[in-house]
Amino acid sequence: MRVPFEYAVIRVVPRVERGEFVNAGVIVYCPEHAYLRAAVHLDEARLRALDPDAPVADVHAALAALAGTCDGEDGPAAADRIGQRFRWLTAPRSTVVQPGPVHTGLTAGPDVETDRLLRTLVLR
Repeated sequence: MRVPFEYAVIRVVPRVERGEFVNAGVIVYCPEHAYLRAAVHLDEARLRALDPDAPVADVHAALAALAGTCDGEDGPAAADRIGQRFRWLTAPRSTVVQPGPVHTGLTAGPDVETDRLLRTLVLR
């Protein structure tokens, strides 16, 4: 049986004023399965192509914190319910690591969907 889910792509925007970005992960939320997960992968070469001085270590730390918030382990929203964490993580912001728009779909398995989205939208 397929159930609804929501997801957003995590973008790294090294120079916010230019608006260029590299996809660095996905956040997947499926309330039916009480599921919230971030899968991240930073392609440092692509990031450095946009900005040779990009703060790679800081970006890795921000991506790890985002994943920790999804897992309820880290960050100011970590203690919130998963739906609240998803909304907090996907709220628009003008920072180096930011969410793209939220999209919806149907899935038979959120883990499989998370891996598929990571492969399709982030990995080359």
